[in-house]
Amino acid sequence: EVQLVESGGGLVQPGGSLRLSCAASGFTFSSYDMSWVRQAPGKGLERIATISSGGGSTAYIDSVKGRFTISRDNAKNTLYLQLNLLKTEDTAMYYCEKGASRGQGTQVTVSS
Repeated sequence: EVQLVESGGGLVQPGGSLRLSCAASGFTFSSYDMSWVRQAPGKGLERIATISSGGGSTAYIDSVKGRFTISRDNAKNTLYLQLNLLKTEDTAMYYCEKGASRGQGTQVTVSS
């Protein structure tokens, strides 16, 4: 059974930083591309970053390019998202994703 457990969210001021983690189990983590998606209040899911199975290729939506960094540690079965220069519009529930599977999410709130 695929299990994805996100952590690291919180309340941060504009311009601040957070590092999200996603602990994966129940599948061969190193064999799969992984993504981070988010859902802001009243909006749909938005896939913001994807990383290839080996970590050598990444992709981002324009609104987070240069501010967010996706990475992974295949030895630890863990996916990361470094969030820098946070903006109020980054407020959302953040989920890691493998195919159709997502975790329970971690809340990121950016507010002064």
